[in-house]
Amino acid sequence: MRRVVVTGLGLLTPLGWGVEHTWKGIVEGRSGIGPITAFDTEGYGCTIAGEIPSVDGRGGGVAGEPGVFDHEKIMSPKDRKRVDDFIVYAIAAADEALADANWKPETDEERERTGVMVGSGIGGLGPIADTAIIL
Repeated sequence: MRRVVVTGLGLLTPLGWGVEHTWKGIVEGRSGIGPITAFDTEGYGCTIAGEIPSVDGRGGGVAGEPGVFDHEKIMSPKDRKRVDDFIVYAIAAADEALADANWKPETDEERERTGVMVGSGIGGLGPIADTAIIL
C-alpha cells in the first residue's frame, strides 16, 4: 500500500483567495454569502450566492484588497476565453497548494509522483448549459 501525504493547501472561496485569508474569515465569523453581482437577478427567486470576490467587482471584490482574486495573475485574457472560470479557480488553488508545500518538481519522475486533488461544490455550469442547448 502506498502512502498519500498532504503537504500543501490552496483555497479560493467566497471568503477570499488563499488559505490564510479564508481561515481568517472563518475565525472572524464572516459569511461569504451576499447579493449576486455576476448577473441581474431580477425575475429570479434567489438573489444571494457565495461568489468569489474578484478584481472585476464580482462578489464585492475591490482590486488591491487582500484575498481578492485576480484572474490575470493565473491566466492570460486570451487563454481565459477558452475556459470556464471554474478552471481558472482550480489552477489558482492548485498553484497555492504547490507553493504551500514548497514543491517545485523538476524531473519527470517528480512530476509523475505529484498529485493535486481539486474539489468544488459545483463548477462549469455555463459550458454545461451551453452544450445542453446545442444538443
